[in-house]
Amino acid sequence: MPRSQRNDNFIDKTFTVLADTILKFLPTSQSAKEAFAYYRDGMSAQADGEYAEALANYEEALKLEEDEYDRSFILYNMGLIHASNGDHERALEHYHQALDLHPRMPQALNNIAVIYHYLGEQAEAAENKEEADTWFDKAADYWTQAIRLAPNNYIEAQNWLKTTGRSKADIFF
Repeated sequence: MPRSQRNDNFIDKTFTVLADTILKFLPTSQSAKEAFAYYRDGMSAQADGEYAEALANYEEALKLEEDEYDRSFILYNMGLIHASNGDHERALEHYHQALDLHPRMPQALNNIAVIYHYLGEQAEAAENKEEADTWFDKAADYWTQAIRLAPNNYIEAQNWLKTTGRSKADIFF
């Protein structure tokens, strides 16, 4: 049974009914409708912490989804799962794939920067200043791109850029 049919709370059931009703009337292919159902079930499983189930649903959605914009969000969500599981390499792969399809996705840019910042902190803790600086510079580059796209977001990143001297004054507002 699809996850969307197992939802037991009112809000999830209501969303599912509304989404299914809208899908019936949209002039879109059956494949796109099925992709959306897998994507929706993936998001629901992800929200419940059922990451293996979420990834399986996202994989199915990727097989069916043809729209690059929609594919980018599937890949982004897959990156979120891998990042939360500590698999930074796979998370970065998915974030970069999402950006290849949708280059103006500030949340993917931000998440790449967060991983690079984390790797910089790890290198710093290992007293490898040169490696740490390389990771921090990469984080700064990605945060700069994210802030350019969404200047009112990522305030902590903006502060970090300023306090570390990695900011370029022209990126803020």
